[in-house]
Amino acid sequence: MSQTIRTSNLVESLRLSSPSSPVFLGKYCLFGLIAKGGMAEVYRARALGDDNRLFAIKVMREKMAQDERFIAMFKNEGRIAQLLEMTNIVMTYESDDINGLHYISMEYISGCDLTKILRYCQKMGDRIPVPLVGHIVTQVLAALVFAHNYTDATGKNLNIVNRDVSPSNIRINFDGKTKIIDFGIAKALTKFTSEIGILKGKFSYMSPEQIRGMPIDARSDIFSTGVVLHEMLTTRKLFFGDTEFDLMERVRKAEITPPSKFNRRVNEQLDAVVLKALSRDISERYQTAQEFSDALTDALASYSFDVSEMPVFIQKMFPEEYAEEQRVINTLMAYDLDEAKAQHVSTKSSVEYNTTEQQASAVPSNQSIEDNASTQSVRKSRLAERIGNHQNHVMVKHLDDIKQRSFWNRLRTRFFSR
Repeated sequence: MSQTIRTSNLVESLRLSSPSSPVFLGKYCLFGLIAKGGMAEVYRARALGDDNRLFAIKVMREKMAQDERFIAMFKNEGRIAQLLEMTNIVMTYESDDINGLHYISMEYISGCDLTKILRYCQKMGDRIPVPLVGHIVTQVLAALVFAHNYTDATGKNLNIVNRDVSPSNIRINFDGKTKIIDFGIAKALTKFTSEIGILKGKFSYMSPEQIRGMPIDARSDIFSTGVVLHEMLTTRKLFFGDTEFDLMERVRKAEITPPSKFNRRVNEQLDAVVLKALSRDISERYQTAQEFSDALTDALASYSFDVSEMPVFIQKMFPEEYAEEQRVINTLMAYDLDEAKAQHVSTKSSVEYNTTEQQASAVPSNQSIEDNASTQSVRKSRLAERIGNHQNHVMVKHLDDIKQRSFWNRLRTRFFSR
């Protein structure tokens, strides 16, 4: 009981953090929520003793922390991610927990994900220039080459498969660099392998064999990258359906229209590359990410491109976001963490929580968020709104996870034998 109360109050404190009212989580000074996912929330942060960079702190959602399977999955993500030190994969520094609050410390990426870029293009009736598409995808493939070929100290390949190559997990920073930000459902054949058979990816970006629940290897990531490439060239969803059953059936069949049918700037050679990557038959696909990358590079040879165009493209597409991001970064980097530490007590030991049920219903004393009565009233109002929305969202996600596993069991018979 007391552990649950303690964790809940830690999460509440974190959600109240902002650039003007930071909250400490261990050595990390958190400046506000920047993203939410199915398993975790991500905060922008700095660290005591490190004055040169920002961090992204991924904190497991409290509902997920009640399930040992999710905790194991989260820790698994942290372990795998720390292995993958490569330019096109977001850097992961550490994985730990404080009073039952599990977190992963990562490199902060200033920019936006590919989903936002695609939505912008769809809204404006625009397209991403073909050479820029190729540049982004070759960087994604470089990350996959590294992960797929990663070996341990003995030289054994760990057979790491991302399993979730999709626009929301591909981030373009304002300097023009592309990074895969989440190997969260990566599966390595090691002692911390995740549970087999759990449907965790996104249907639209799964390979046919992944949809069918069959064993997968690196070639599944190649198919998923092919889906991303097709969508970037056409600014259209490749696989869609009125129902999940319909969507999964379309993925299983993998009937692909060449991207040139929607974008006349795509040449015949590039069409062929896309179609090969999206072959339903695994043996007819590119067998490695390197082979895919080499073929894509050859197909793009006739297009004019300068790598310096990439940051200009992304900054001009989102000028207001870029200006605001620079302002926030400059503000946070100038922040005096020692002074902040003196004013705010670390959430690791900031509150002595009551353990009886009667006392547990009371609001705990916390000097880091109770400067005066007026501030307390405002923050309580903010807290009620945020926590209410969060609890509803988490409960829906939790139920969706349960329903999805049941849904997958029903579908196995239907798809597996085909």
